[in-house]
Amino acid sequence: MGPKRQQLTRETTTLQRWHAVHNLLSQGVGLLDCSRRLGLGLNTVKRYARVPEPDRLRRPPQYRACLVDPYRDHLRTRRATEPGVPVAHLFAELKTLGYTGSLNLLHKYLNQGRHVRDRILPLPRRLTSWLMTRPADLPDQQRTHLDELLAVCPELTALAQLVHEFAQIMANRRGAEIDRWVEHVRKAGLAELEPFLTGVDQDPALQQWPDRR
Repeated sequence: MGPKRQQLTRETTTLQRWHAVHNLLSQGVGLLDCSRRLGLGLNTVKRYARVPEPDRLRRPPQYRACLVDPYRDHLRTRRATEPGVPVAHLFAELKTLGYTGSLNLLHKYLNQGRHVRDRILPLPRRLTSWLMTRPADLPDQQRTHLDELLAVCPELTALAQLVHEFAQIMANRRGAEIDRWVEHVRKAGLAELEPFLTGVDQDPALQQWPDRR
């Protein structure tokens, strides 16, 4: 009797299917046999087999139309020519062009990378992994992709810098700098890091470092 057929539920994600197909292929299983074991159409298996990395199967996220959309080209051009331009300056510029939305909406639009939505953005966990890895240790393709994202998103650049600074503090066990780093992050207004900051504040091991306030 042949190997037991692997049933894939309707909830199985594209990423899981890609891994399932490539796992069988790495074991020398043929395309037709993969199709039978996984319960997928042969053409579907072939499509997954042709893709060397699962992220290439991803489609850019779909968003509802919003008030910032008509000014997308302006934002893309401004960020390309002056990457460090503050969002407040962009907000003032858009207001003169007729923008009626809020500053918070513009912040969200830029943080999501919607002004460059023709790019395929990496999954959040993959982007986090890139940011947490020493640049010299990243493969060239990932380093190039990250550099492109940093070039068009100053907020992401600020986040990358803060991650680097925290890594240096941890590596050198500079307890006196932890609280200053936390204060710096809060002033930067990166709300996404607030749960992490709470963890730093409450971590018993970090509380015992010398020179902590």
